[in-house]
Amino acid sequence: MVNITRYYPLEDTFENWFRGVPMWLPNPEPRAPAPTQFRMDVSENDKEYQVLAELPGVKKEDISITINGNEVAVSAEVKHEKDVENGETVLRAERYYGKIQRAFTLGQEVDEATAQAKYNDGVLELTLPKKAVAAAKRLTVH
Repeated sequence: MVNITRYYPLEDTFENWFRGVPMWLPNPEPRAPAPTQFRMDVSENDKEYQVLAELPGVKKEDISITINGNEVAVSAEVKHEKDVENGETVLRAERYYGKIQRAFTLGQEVDEATAQAKYNDGVLELTLPKKAVAAAKRLTVH
């Protein structure tokens, strides 16, 4: 579970140094592994959270969204495959298949009953209304 925090570009720079470094072990499969995560933007206002997630090439039937209190999980089955015709030989395959997923915790519980999801042009848009917070009750000592 990942908490949504402020973005600090210098922290991501360290991770990017190692992106693209070749692995020295031979890959037994000619197919590239599927990435395990996807890019997301999360914003909020007084009433709701707004999530935009990039899921290009995914069918909306293959997307799963789970909301449990203030925890949200989004996963999708990615299928980028090419059928090999008779006589063809695959020299390199960078298209992939597999499951991608993200899970995160929000600052306030989500009202699951009124939450909405739309998927258009490879972008998943979630509208997650915040649950009303019960006001604290003050007791009088008698």
